[in-house]
Amino acid sequence: MISQTAEYALRAVVFLALNPKGAFTAQEIAATTKVPPAYLSKVLKLLVTAEVVISQRGLGGGFSLAKKPEDINLLEIVNAVEPVERIRTCPLGLKAHGKVLCALHKRLDDVAASLESSFAETTVADLLTNPTPSVPLYEKLPRHACK
Repeated sequence: MISQTAEYALRAVVFLALNPKGAFTAQEIAATTKVPPAYLSKVLKLLVTAEVVISQRGLGGGFSLAKKPEDINLLEIVNAVEPVERIRTCPLGLKAHGKVLCALHKRLDDVAASLESSFAETTVADLLTNPTPSVPLYEKLPRHACK
């Protein structure tokens, strides 16, 4: 349903939300999120451009969240790296269809709309405050992580 790039972005933001007491290098984030470091650096740059994440240079620098987890929804993260694609006109270019989608493409667009809606209604804080027995990214939550 979403690209690997979007999944990587979500992992990075969740990592930063679970570890709000500092800034982390791309390498530190990559090690925990199991994302290739060079690729994660590109993803983090996109998140900085979208103002989801901030970057600080120098000693003690790194990446941290630009906003509180309750102020970041999942759609904002996904749209920063690879927006959900909606179908507005016939993907086959059939002139007779125009903007009236056939049943197949209408259903695919409905699914995309549902995904957009679900992501827009879910904040990063929701992921942290409504946990399942599995903690995101960790076997056990590290001692230094704060909720």
